Amino acid sequence: MNINRRRFLAITASFTATVACAAETHRWQGRAFGSDVSLIIRGPEKAANEAISEARSLITQTEKLFSLYDPESALVCLNQNGVLRPQAHFLKLLESVDLAYHLTHGLFDPSVQPMWRNAVEGRDPAEALHLVGWEKVEFNDARVTLAPGQALTFNGIAQGFATDLVSERLKALGFNQTLVNIGEYRGAGGPWELGLADPRYGLVDTHTIQNAAVATSSPMATPIGPDGHIFLPAVHERNVSRPWSTVSVEADTATLADALSTGLVWANMTLIEKIRKSPGVHRVTLVDEHGDLLNL
Repeated sequence: MNINRRRFLAITASFTATVACAAETHRWQGRAFGSDVSLIIRGPEKAANEAISEARSLITQTEKLFSLYDPESALVCLNQNGVLRPQAHFLKLLESVDLAYHLTHGLFDPSVQPMWRNAVEGRDPAEALHLVGWEKVEFNDARVTLAPGQALTFNGIAQGFATDLVSERLKALGFNQTLVNIGEYRGAGGPWELGLADPRYGLVDTHTIQNAAVATSSPMATPIGPDGHIFLPAVHERNVSRPWSTVSVEADTATLADALSTGLVWANMTLIEKIRKSPGVHRVTLVDEHGDLLNL
């Protein structure tokens, strides 16, 4: 089952009139992580086509690490065996997870995969709560080890991580006007105008970004149960109402924005205001259950 967990940050315009038109614009669209992805690159045709080819290869490599739907991916092997020798990008992602876990006071926790599995199989997610807990996951340069029965999902961060890898590769190749969308957006140069939509209330806002990334989470984009597909981790109080219908985060990197937008759908305003002041975070946009919009 492919989960299209948040495809509600739609591009409404590419370059505005302030961007010079001397170079050609090249676009590519494809599929990755179970969803539509796209690249926009401004530059000479031959170099842009070569860069797109490199980007596609990098996306494929990233899927081989983090996909839950590829039976040979590194993540699937870890979940099946409980242990893995991590490749460099896998280790870097784990470090990013650890940062987001602590920033969100445990609201972002990829070890909720057993809860998700119960939900899609028609069982009570709460029956798997005892398996949840990022603090039980051990990792270093040589080894990743899960606690018995644990499993991870990187659906709340891997798309952002892939977006950053591609963006940084395009920058290294000399392209300074690009928009990468691998489930989350990161724009080099710009300005880029993006539309923010909620699954219930439609288009609710537009953002203009320059040299920044944006990620958006809408739990009811995939309505598994009454609160959607983003589960409240074990360390938090049960029987609380989810306060936000959509959360969008603008940050330096798509990895950080992706993880924070996922975790903050369950966050109270005190924690959100604290995270908004964290290094690398530029803006948090909230849509509550009544459709009201708040920009921080």
